[in-house]
Amino acid sequence: MNHPATPTSIPSTAGRSSRVSRRTSETDITVDLNLDSVSFQPPATGHGFFDHMLDALARHARIGLSIQATGDLHIEPHHLIEDTGITLGQALTQALGDRKGIERYGSAFVPMDETLAHVVLDLSGRAHLAFEPETLDVWGTAGGMTHYHLREFLRGFCNHAGANLHVRVLAGREAHHVIEAIIKAFARALRDAVQVTSDQVASTKGSL
Repeated sequence: MNHPATPTSIPSTAGRSSRVSRRTSETDITVDLNLDSVSFQPPATGHGFFDHMLDALARHARIGLSIQATGDLHIEPHHLIEDTGITLGQALTQALGDRKGIERYGSAFVPMDETLAHVVLDLSGRAHLAFEPETLDVWGTAGGMTHYHLREFLRGFCNHAGANLHVRVLAGREAHHVIEAIIKAFARALRDAVQVTSDQVASTKGSL
């Protein structure tokens, strides 16, 4: 009998793509990811603003992404958001394979009205998240989602994608704009990092 939190993966033959499902007593999540396709389906997690952010992630990263999820939203969105980040990270790891030829690094500045976010990403195989917005006085929530929920989404992603991610907010205090600008900057950095630009591994170690 599998442990309830153990992901089940279905290998795909359609290029750099994957499907990962993760089920626990708190959430049930399936992510379909295709790094070389811009086709995607509207996400369905039961949380309207989080769906909006996942849709923005797919569109700005220009990847094929479908996320179907349920969670214990009657408690609060923390488990759903964090576990979606975990599952997305697992799906990216599977889709990237040995990471040979990828650009590896990505960086993006994204403004949204008064907000300016900066995200730098390294798909190094080593997990680290530096999330500077947690030191800011960010006002309010966005549909019940806060920047702390976003931090846990990105932490789950980093831990399971083997990603080094640095997030800064140079201006902005309103939660909706801060969260959305970060997601869009993350998406654009991810778009650059996963691009195949050579036939070599971007590391002096010979592997990532």
